Amino acid sequence: MVASMAETSTPATDSRRWITLVVVGLAQLMVVLDATVVNIALPSAQADLGFSDGQRQWVITAYSLAFASLLLLGGRLSDLIGRKRTFVVGLIGFAVASALGGAAGSFELLVAARALQGVFGALLAPTALAVLTTTFTIPKERARAFGVFGAIAGAGGAVGLLLGGVLTEALDWRWNLYINVPIAALALVGALMLIPRAQQTGPRPKLDVPGTVLVSGALFGLVYGFSNAETGGWDSPLTWGMLAGAAVLLIAFVAWQARAAHPLLPLSIVLDRNRGAAYISVLIAGAGMFGIFLFVTYYLQLTLGYSPIQTGLSFLPMIGMLVLAAQLGTNLFVPRFGPKLMVPVGMTLGATGMVGLTFLDASSSFAPDVLAPLMITGFAMGTIMPASMQTATLGVDRQFAGVASAMVNTSQQVGGSIGTALLNTLAATAAADYLVANAPVTEAVGAQAAIAGYSTAYWWGAGFFALGAVLSALLFRRRGDGLSLATSPPAAVPAERVAEPLPIA
Repeated sequence: MVASMAETSTPATDSRRWITLVVVGLAQLMVVLDATVVNIALPSAQADLGFSDGQRQWVITAYSLAFASLLLLGGRLSDLIGRKRTFVVGLIGFAVASALGGAAGSFELLVAARALQGVFGALLAPTALAVLTTTFTIPKERARAFGVFGAIAGAGGAVGLLLGGVLTEALDWRWNLYINVPIAALALVGALMLIPRAQQTGPRPKLDVPGTVLVSGALFGLVYGFSNAETGGWDSPLTWGMLAGAAVLLIAFVAWQARAAHPLLPLSIVLDRNRGAAYISVLIAGAGMFGIFLFVTYYLQLTLGYSPIQTGLSFLPMIGMLVLAAQLGTNLFVPRFGPKLMVPVGMTLGATGMVGLTFLDASSSFAPDVLAPLMITGFAMGTIMPASMQTATLGVDRQFAGVASAMVNTSQQVGGSIGTALLNTLAATAAADYLVANAPVTEAVGAQAAIAGYSTAYWWGAGFFALGAVLSALLFRRRGDGLSLATSPPAAVPAERVAEPLPIA
């Protein structure tokens, strides 16, 4: 495998790098929205293929398990075999898997295709961020690029809900998978034209196979354990068995990385205060964000009677605020104040938005009851995600840019799994308690029980964001103390590669 790469392309100052941002943005959007775009299509797919309610969860879980457990491997492979090659393979594989899922004639084939999507998504997502990290090294331009990329990462789930509703109602549920094919094809053309080709130079490092097995097993157990808690409950032996196994494997992975000759994830990457704070912030924001998408969707469709398209359109103001905050933050506020101020502010806004949602009831209207909290939360996510993602990859040696980028995706994915499992369980428990306390159960009581469950989830989501505000305020360094988004130089480059025209890709 390739140790270091020399580029054979135009200089980094070439304006085509902005088109590269579009290419990696398309790839990121495809991967992120795929976590939610299929959700709205599930009832139609279930009716078409005839699988049970118990089986339905596996259409979502198969993707999450493969994606989460292989992210660090995918990130490291992009470092070792070249970002362009990994990116192209990821795009082609994701498109093929999506087409296979769209054409699926059975439940088993659909689940297999979703798992295959997760495998290639694990190659694609960290490589896209690594390409961005190593292409934009000038601080001002880096801020703009990460503002766009962070907005896509934060808004992708809401875009998936909107797109899923439109495609399911206007066309067919299968187009929620087919849509990835033209997106991937467009990104593939751009990747082949714009991303520099790497050439082998220097020694050939080895892939950390023991570390890969340990961390992949740990992430699989973690995501599976939380997913099983949603369906099997927290009293399930399988839930706690998988979580305990994940903890053991994770401890073993850390111990191995401290002594491995070619570590999969050098511990210095995550032990830096700024980067560690950034990963934690992404994890917590991911956990809280899923509460927004999941329970607001339930509320709009089941309580207010919205159609899938109406539900998706309802998230547009949130997306608009997210994009606005991302651009203001990365171009104005983060360079001036740093993540130590901006991320806690974003977390506080997120908690405020979640508290606002707790006041919803059966008589609430979209404007302003739902609209105002959604816009506040969108602004919060646009403040948190770009600053955290930029900080998470700042100062990392280019030979580890892929695996450092993979940690961002891993944090968001694990956070989403934890948030979904915990919030689902808490909401279900609160709804059940309400039914017991308000017997006999009528249709009105059942509807109110669901709202009580949503409210409980929002309160806990607010708690996630509040915890994130405290931790980020404590952990991030002050601006100018160590890594700074405004003043730090690009990632360190070995002496023999300083004169190369472009960073590794």
